[in-house]
Amino acid sequence: MPEIPELEAVRAYFNVHIAGKAILSAGTRIPVVFRTPAAELRETLPGDAFAETSRRGKFLLINLASGRVLAVNPMLTGRFQFVPPGTRLAAKTCLVLGVEGDRHLRYVDERLMGKVYLLPADALGAIPGWTKNGPDLMDPALTEEEWLRRLRKHRGQVKAILTNAEFVQGIGNAYSDEILWEARVNPYTARTALAVEDLRRLFAAAREVMARATPLVAAAMTRDGNLDYEERRDFMQVHRRGGQPCPRCGAPITEITANQRITSFCRTCQP
Repeated sequence: MPEIPELEAVRAYFNVHIAGKAILSAGTRIPVVFRTPAAELRETLPGDAFAETSRRGKFLLINLASGRVLAVNPMLTGRFQFVPPGTRLAAKTCLVLGVEGDRHLRYVDERLMGKVYLLPADALGAIPGWTKNGPDLMDPALTEEEWLRRLRKHRGQVKAILTNAEFVQGIGNAYSDEILWEARVNPYTARTALAVEDLRRLFAAAREVMARATPLVAAAMTRDGNLDYEERRDFMQVHRRGGQPCPRCGAPITEITANQRITSFCRTCQP
């Protein structure tokens, strides 16, 4: 699932490679992911141009010169490609935009779970959950004290809180495991059982893990200048490493699957 590092890497790539370029054509191949009528995308995107791309939580916000935003939540398997037109189309290519300079910007989604919106910039509140969700994890306005204040509103196991967009946006299953390991906090501990020092460590770990991962992910995304990638997670310390030795203490990493979600942690480092 794309989380902050993947989407930050794509955002930075787009701001170098597509900002200022005109959209020449729009093909809507698999409309099930579109939350805006496919005909509107096909008929109104050509002639527009890309402006700066931003991000909020798990949404990539591709701003357009017209004042509209192509807002994409890739969900579990959504991926972006920026490739020459002759590059083979992946089977689940949903959207193909012809871009000035003889390139294609493509959105590919193997499980067709993503959501694509085309909205005026001042109408993003129409996206379900947009106004209800919390701040982005990397928002400078999210200070440590604000993090603690927001945490007090939530009860339950700490991993479930970290991945709850109403608390903060951008943390998913994989990176929550990494954050909890970094902070030495057990994922199944109730928030109310954690000391303030534990919660402060979680804040520092969350920011540190995302900042460390983003350049590693970005380096693996481009091939010959093209954006065409598979997710890179080989640098992760515990996620999906069940049975392997913990990088910190050497104890075997525990892996538990529940509700189709894998949780990986060290019982020694995260008691």
